Amino acid sequence: MSLLERKRALVTGGTTGLGLAIAGRFAAEGARVVITGRDRSLGESAETGLGPGARFIAANAADPAAVASSVAAAAEHLGGLDVLVNNAGVGVAARLLDTPLADYDTVMNVNVRGYLLYAQQAYPYLARNRGCMIHIASDAGVWGEQATGLYSVTKAAVIMLGKMLALDGGPDGVRSNVLCPGDVEPGMRHMAPPGQSQRDGAEDASGWPVPPIGRIGQPGDVAAAAVFYASDQAEFITGTTLLVDGGMTAGYQQRERG
Repeated sequence: MSLLERKRALVTGGTTGLGLAIAGRFAAEGARVVITGRDRSLGESAETGLGPGARFIAANAADPAAVASSVAAAAEHLGGLDVLVNNAGVGVAARLLDTPLADYDTVMNVNVRGYLLYAQQAYPYLARNRGCMIHIASDAGVWGEQATGLYSVTKAAVIMLGKMLALDGGPDGVRSNVLCPGDVEPGMRHMAPPGQSQRDGAEDASGWPVPPIGRIGQPGDVAAAAVFYASDQAEFITGTTLLVDGGMTAGYQQRERG
């Protein structure tokens, strides 16, 4: 039997990138999936690609009303919820000191408040089925990246949010775990300079530092870890943080000079 047979999953920010990869792998493992996102055209395309039974619901994670309605719609469509994947995220390509207040509010509202809102709205459904939450953070939440300072701050907050939700969910058997991807091609679409909602074009990964494992991460690497966390094989695992970074944060690696 597939690892996620009969599981019902909601993946936020599931129209592109890591969210879409996770939703696709969940579907391949037997889960029924609902994805959210702000862009209807991307969402409809993703829904078609995910196959029969998948559904896209337009929702902005920064909007409490949209969060509530999307969770209710997902639970109605699926007949309940077993898995919540908090993935919707944005960032600002700037030092923390150079980040305008408007961008601070936007990033915090999506990356931290949005995760909490989805957790609160999904919790009653998850508690009925001893379900789980998976929160997508980043290696930037473990070792800060100055060039994306606020993003690093929010992802550090997500790591602690995941731990506190594990404590809250324990009595109901609701697990809460955090995944911290390292650099994953093609990079975040919504990591842009101050005042911009998304960057222009794909990020050039040719200059990225290569992790000790010898290659840059791919969306499928993160999706595979998410499948494990969502599966019954992880039923005794909660409150943990798993780095999916090819060993990048293992320690400082001194390179030989040619």
